[in-house]
Amino acid sequence: MMPATPPSGRRCRGDWILTGALLLLLAGMLFPLAWMVVGSVSPHFDARWANPFGEGARWSNYADLFRSMPFGTYLWNSALVAVIVTIGNVLLCFPVGYALARRRFWGRGALDWAAVVVLMVPPYVLIVPMFALIHQLGWYDTLWAITVPALVHPLGVLLVKSAVSGVPIELEEAARLDGAGPWRIVYRIVMPLCRPTLAVLAVQIFWLTWNSFLFPFILTGDKARTLPVALAMFRGYQGVDRPHLFAAATLATIPVILVFLFFQRQIIAGLTAGAVKR
Repeated sequence: MMPATPPSGRRCRGDWILTGALLLLLAGMLFPLAWMVVGSVSPHFDARWANPFGEGARWSNYADLFRSMPFGTYLWNSALVAVIVTIGNVLLCFPVGYALARRRFWGRGALDWAAVVVLMVPPYVLIVPMFALIHQLGWYDTLWAITVPALVHPLGVLLVKSAVSGVPIELEEAARLDGAGPWRIVYRIVMPLCRPTLAVLAVQIFWLTWNSFLFPFILTGDKARTLPVALAMFRGYQGVDRPHLFAAATLATIPVILVFLFFQRQIIAGLTAGAVKR
């Protein structure tokens, strides 16, 4: 028996209600972003937030960031650390996840559980031992302190392990019969098939590193300060310099949006992988 088809009028009303709900949801998500951009060019955002352009837009708020503080250095530090940590996680998490998915060795189960346990540990629990270790290594107030400890994230290991488990083992066996070596099988055959997962991993790690505040705040000083720590400097004992804070936050948001737009096709492919039953 064929299922009953809803009348076209009822279906049309349902589409309009769904479209309206989605537009309201989109407006609610974009409002904080628009509020931040408007506030970044407002001369007196505190007193006239309802009419931020009462005295005209002040685009010099952006130039003030680079004149009043080494904002370019903070921006460069954040970009350099985020790019190195992202590339490092993609290159280093892949062989670890591949080994956990394909190889059989002693302690494999313990390493698998260790990745899950490390992922569940709150970051602030590691502050004291991390601070002591960084001081012993002489890395305090250097980019090494916030780059090296973040090169392998347990989330990346688990994501790669799940993606490699979904690749048919017959492909590797066929490549091995054709004379391909283990490194060629891993990086020329399996890794391209895991590209959507690696794109999701890259964006997630870039976003986490770019917005990281706790460890850069504890492990760096003036020389290696990153952008999220610099944003906190706009808050003083007497108040908050909102126009310049919003201008700095707007500049800090642009790289994240560009990375998402660049990888959006791979991200959607990675998020929807397995949603369609074959």
